[in-house]
Amino acid sequence: MTNYLSQYDQAPDQDKFPLVQKWMKTEPLPFFQQLREQRPILVTPECTLLALFTDICDALQMPKIFTVDLYKPKMGVTETDPGYLMAHDDDALHYREKSLMQGFLNRDDLPRIRKLIAESSKDILKQANGQIEIVNQYCRMVPTVLVQKYFGLDGVPAQDLIRWSFWNQYDAFHNQPFDLNSPEKCKHIVNEHDKVTKELQAYIKALLVRKLIYVKLTGMVKNPLRLVKKLFGCKTHHNDDMVSRMLRSSMADEVDFGLLRVGVNAGGLLIGSIETTAPAVSQTIQYFIERPNLLSKAKTAANLQDPTEFDGFVWEALRYVPISPYMFRQLSQDYTLAKGTDRETTLQAGTNVLMLTQSAMFDEYAFSQPNEFNHKRNWYHHFNFGFGSHECLGKYIGMVMLPEMVRQVLLQTNLKASSPMDYKNGPFPESYPLAWSA
Repeated sequence: MTNYLSQYDQAPDQDKFPLVQKWMKTEPLPFFQQLREQRPILVTPECTLLALFTDICDALQMPKIFTVDLYKPKMGVTETDPGYLMAHDDDALHYREKSLMQGFLNRDDLPRIRKLIAESSKDILKQANGQIEIVNQYCRMVPTVLVQKYFGLDGVPAQDLIRWSFWNQYDAFHNQPFDLNSPEKCKHIVNEHDKVTKELQAYIKALLVRKLIYVKLTGMVKNPLRLVKKLFGCKTHHNDDMVSRMLRSSMADEVDFGLLRVGVNAGGLLIGSIETTAPAVSQTIQYFIERPNLLSKAKTAANLQDPTEFDGFVWEALRYVPISPYMFRQLSQDYTLAKGTDRETTLQAGTNVLMLTQSAMFDEYAFSQPNEFNHKRNWYHHFNFGFGSHECLGKYIGMVMLPEMVRQVLLQTNLKASSPMDYKNGPFPESYPLAWSA
């Protein structure tokens, strides 16, 4: 095994974190194993890394100390604008709006959602006729269908929705100080984010007017959809989507969930759906294709009427290829980690902390024989949807969407990759051409 820590210790200070960043991208599992065994709390010049399951769980359950303050400038938080709920730590807005949105995203809808994803996936793969660039033509397109038909952000080209999600995700999660982007790249990402934010805000305003008129007219005129189409020229509208549900719901003023907050949360549904789903699905597909024996077992499970066993294959694969090996937080005050142990470490307020959640998913404390692929594991120890108060709002939707999208691809006969996955020097998969016997 490579002695990562020896190389790290011998490197000049300015090279230490670039080395860590390289290993997290190219050799995460052996690097993380060495951290867990020898230095589970690694203090670098740029940030501090936590590698153990228990330390990560402990930190993520203290959101007022390990904060999401780094999200704030990326998610529209100013002195006069509270921005999106994800940029808040265990306060009234976060608690209130996440609870409300969890109610609107009714888990009773999951069979309907899985059916929508299956049908959309089948349609795209059928039209591909045995050859497809899976990232852009499938992994980004299928969740866009969900955004349009279930979330209700319709009447706009799919590519606009994809672009809006892409630049918001890029700036918030891959344009932080520890990403080590050049000043020119940082500026470009921020400029693109600002540009799409203006476009998205204008779209949301028009969407709410259109949907609100439809909601108000329902029950008052014989065919409200015809009138809405005549007024706005919009050819798509769904009677029961998340935006319409929010607009149909009557909230007391004290709940503070008016039209502005409806719009902010509608945008949040979009941003959190596409550019998270695409890498998860494409990387999982790649994981199976590169392991023929495992692919064969997964295909057998994919053909079962009950998807439960196959879903386990996907969650286990995502331990190995999560969309990110870490979550990041910023300390609001001085704090001593792992008190009373030989790894006890005191960190100063303002320290950026990388919670190595992929490492936690290979920690023997929570996973027996962690280096073995076992699709029957207890998924509750997974971090693929986050942990604690910032656990993914759409977790249960993702739990049916991700495996169903992978399943439909793996059901194809003689599935193979035409060329390797290409990230094009960015954080997301950008190209992965596949072929199968049509």
